Amino acid sequence: MARLINHIELINRQGDITKQSDVDVIVNAANAQLRTGGGVAGAIHRAAGPDLERAAIPLGPIQPGEAVITEAFRLPNKYIIHCLGPVYGKDKPEAKILGNCYREALKLADDYQMTSIAFPAISTGIFGYPVEEAAKVAFSSIMAILPELKSIRKIYFVLFGDNDFRIHEEELKRLIP
Repeated sequence: MARLINHIELINRQGDITKQSDVDVIVNAANAQLRTGGGVAGAIHRAAGPDLERAAIPLGPIQPGEAVITEAFRLPNKYIIHCLGPVYGKDKPEAKILGNCYREALKLADDYQMTSIAFPAISTGIFGYPVEEAAKVAFSSIMAILPELKSIRKIYFVLFGDNDFRIHEEELKRLIP
């Protein structure tokens, strides 16, 4: 389901973020060193190929809440934005740091004049952020920065699991009925 606000579509999709061929830039839930990892980062690195890690490592380490950009290599997108989300219960304040990930990624995509961006559910995997809380932070952070965006026209959440997709759909309906 898509929702339109400030001429920008917010869209939830269920699927594989590495296969979003209609999106300019995807977001990687990265580790601090920007190396191949598990979860979303592992899938993105495997799909993009070894050149991604070679391009990303010199940009690290990054701190929680920060974002950097690389080309997408073998992925069908133009770029990948790498964000380091907070480890739930360790990196404080979690909500502010997670919100920074979304804001910084959107600012970078807008600076690069991208029209579409796809996010995973940052920090909800091995970093332990509860999906319900993370979805609220993600959408509220995005809503707050929408008026500043100039080129972005579509913001996707690409969610692999049924439960994550359902939770994000419910949160989007709650914010924009």
